[in-house]
Amino acid sequence: MEKIISYFSASFLTLFGLLTLCLSTSVIFDLFGIREKEGDYVLFIVWANFISSILYLIAAVTWIKKMKITSTLLGTSTAILALGFVGLLIHINAGGLHETKTIGAMVFRTLLTLILTIISYKILKKHTV
Repeated sequence: MEKIISYFSASFLTLFGLLTLCLSTSVIFDLFGIREKEGDYVLFIVWANFISSILYLIAAVTWIKKMKITSTLLGTSTAILALGFVGLLIHINAGGLHETKTIGAMVFRTLLTLILTIISYKILKKHTV
């Protein structure tokens, strides 16, 4: 069962990481006219997602290799997303423009990353690397 969870989680991280990388890069570099479609995006949230996407991809590889650093990578991503979310709330309270969907997306992404961090820690804590 542990092996199934590990492969599923690594596959999910890879797909989620690639999707996030594609979307955040498109907004940062205005590829395919995405900026216009995204509306009032918050740039530091896009950068937090971009950094997390790279961490997701590295974590997927380390998870398959059963490396304990996976939990650290995912924990770091969780912290970046949580700090970004706090920044978003400050930005909103200061009257900054934003899309309402960003709030839900950040809650989802942060909680999902936290859950993956906990799962990776529980599964990989017994490995030596």
